[in-house]
Amino acid sequence: EVQLVESGGGLVQPRGSLRLSCTASGFIFTRYAMSWVRQAPGKGLEWVSNINRGGGSTIAADSVKGRFTMSRDNAKNTLYLQMDNLKPEDTGVYYCAATRIPLSCDSYSGPYFYFNIFSWGQGTQVTVSS
Repeated sequence: EVQLVESGGGLVQPRGSLRLSCTASGFIFTRYAMSWVRQAPGKGLEWVSNINRGGGSTIAADSVKGRFTMSRDNAKNTLYLQMDNLKPEDTGVYYCAATRIPLSCDSYSGPYFYFNIFSWGQGTQVTVSS
């Protein structure tokens, strides 16, 4: 059974930091790129970042570029999202996802991106508030 389990969410003050983790099982982790996707309260899904299967290349949404860093440890089947300089608008549920897309695609809001996700984690809540 393919399984993704996130952890590391919580309440943090603005300009603070959090590191999310996602542990994968049930599939060959090193064969797939991975994604982080978030959902703010009352809003739709928003792509955050992708990392290729080797971990050497990442791509991030403009809204988090320079503040969030995605990485992976293939020996531990674990994905990470280091979030620094957090803002209230970063509040939401963060999901890790396994994707068939090698790294990048033309649109991260359309059906092609979401159709190619074959597994989602259960999500972890991140709340940025003073």
